[in-house]
Amino acid sequence: MSALGPLPSIAEVEAGDTASFAALRAERRPAVLRGLVAGWPAVAAARRGDAGIVDYLVDCAPTRPVSGIMAPAEAHGRFFYNDDLTGLNFRRLNGRLEDFLRELLRIAGAEAPPAMAVQSEAIAELLPPFARANRLDLLPHVAPRIWIGNRIRVAPHYDLMENVACCVAGRRRFTLFPPDQLANLYPGPFELTPAGTPISMVDPADPDLERYPKFAIAWDSASEATLEPGDALYIPYMWWHGVESLEAVSILVNYWWTDHDAALGAPYDALLHNLFAFRHLPPADRAIWRDLLDHYVFEANGDPAAHLPPHAQGILGPASPQRLGAMRTMLRRIFGGSER
Repeated sequence: MSALGPLPSIAEVEAGDTASFAALRAERRPAVLRGLVAGWPAVAAARRGDAGIVDYLVDCAPTRPVSGIMAPAEAHGRFFYNDDLTGLNFRRLNGRLEDFLRELLRIAGAEAPPAMAVQSEAIAELLPPFARANRLDLLPHVAPRIWIGNRIRVAPHYDLMENVACCVAGRRRFTLFPPDQLANLYPGPFELTPAGTPISMVDPADPDLERYPKFAIAWDSASEATLEPGDALYIPYMWWHGVESLEAVSILVNYWWTDHDAALGAPYDALLHNLFAFRHLPPADRAIWRDLLDHYVFEANGDPAAHLPPHAQGILGPASPQRLGAMRTMLRRIFGGSER
């Protein structure tokens, strides 16, 4: 538990069918789906104990080597930065999944084991029998990924997609923050991150409020849930979440997806380009561009093309393959030009 005190529980809902799940997504609030995957054979194997789920995964005949990460015992399970932020506190390894799983069992009873994890492996590629036997009917077209490790802590971060996280073995505690708490979570650097997007620099279990005082505000907006094997958690688009695995053998399967039109540009890439284009302009110039972005992109003043006839709206008109293609042509011309 954090020094800031207990958190409210994430709401539990019934969303086992397509219609109720769509209604849940429309609310843009996280929710626990108790027992959503309780019928999976993998969950049944996990209930037989750590050796049971390890044997189940080995019997699925992994098709290729995997990448893993390992942090020393003194990291206390927290995958993070080194002390001076010049690197990360873990190293990357490659090897057979079977060997990784057996090592998890071997060190399960150690008083201070290293933190170990295999993260975000595509199940259909790595464990085809697992993919066939353990399916989530709510998201039949989303490719699942598997996360395996021991007692580890992942810093609060956000994904660029929606997420359903299904607990297979061991309990997992999730701490969630809404996207509007960005400034109060003290994000780390863009260039060096443990897994893609920036992470919070604050340790929720032991927050340094002298250094990160606004984290107390974020904590007031947070909620948490502990998943048992068979439970799932819906994490809406770009909600921050920290994850703590509570057992010596912990396995999660997750589903990432977005309904964004694949023809659109990537918002995260656009954010980086905005930093490049606007961040270092004089403040008065930045204010002008902020107004332009609010007007044209975020429609703070309504539809920016409403005063134009449809044939003259160009790229400001409703999205279509032709208009999106025209935008891409413009961008290629811009980025293909000589550097200034």
